[in-house]
Amino acid sequence: MRDSQIFIGDISIETARQVYCGSNVDDDLMLFDKLGQLPIPNKPRRMRCKFFALCTHGSIHYSVDTEMHTVKANDMIIVNEGQVAGDYLFSGDCNGIAIMVSEKFFGEIVKDVHELSQLFLFTRTHPVCHITPQETSMLLNYFRMLKQKIDDQGHHFRRELVRSLLMTMIYDMSNVIFRIQSVSDRRQTRAEAIFTQFLQLVEANFRTERRVSWYAKQLCISPKYLSETVKQVSRRTPNEWIDNYVALEIRVLLRNTTKSIKEIANDMSFPNQSFFGRFFKEHVGMSPSEYRRK
Repeated sequence: MRDSQIFIGDISIETARQVYCGSNVDDDLMLFDKLGQLPIPNKPRRMRCKFFALCTHGSIHYSVDTEMHTVKANDMIIVNEGQVAGDYLFSGDCNGIAIMVSEKFFGEIVKDVHELSQLFLFTRTHPVCHITPQETSMLLNYFRMLKQKIDDQGHHFRRELVRSLLMTMIYDMSNVIFRIQSVSDRRQTRAEAIFTQFLQLVEANFRTERRVSWYAKQLCISPKYLSETVKQVSRRTPNEWIDNYVALEIRVLLRNTTKSIKEIANDMSFPNQSFFGRFFKEHVGMSPSEYRRK
């Protein structure tokens, strides 16, 4: 399965669903209860979702952005959207669990919690975290509860319940990352520091400011240097990061408020409703009114 021709491009939940019948919530969330049987290609592929895994037995060798890593029992794996993973080698006794979460679904969950998004930046350079047996047991319990709720197709609030449970799991997972980050002796590189500062600025200003040159000026660097640095660290351009924050905020406002589309366009500093509609359709694939109806 791992060399399936389904995976001729990037890895996403949509493509994984074509080769694996796991518990899922549309193309936003998918669970795998046998880590050693993951339907992933051996050749390097770019991730188009967030990938979390927990090894309980055996070992795995794999690469993230060309750097090799070894995973053993009680190791937590996090591969972020945009990173390139491959060269997998599973031991015969490998076991554990894994979760794929779309960037959109993850973004909705951590949107208003600044510290969580900053903690997950740490995992871009620390994709393997060794955790305690107690933390392993905790994450396995979350996985079992998630699977039970996802498989309950008749639950009227299934999606909302799964989102809330996943949010709680991410809080506990972030606490683990915070503990590991606190004792890490690896100093942040200048590029990583610039990227972190850039995201902090974006989170605070994306509703009113979307020019890369403006963010570069705040950081006292040139727009070209900012673009090269952000792309190097995150595999995304500054514009992609800004647009992602804007599109996510619009989705939240359309779904959770009664504001008119014109009011939302004004709140997000678009020059007019027509430009607002074109932006949303380009990044989400449908018009604001269609999204709200669905």
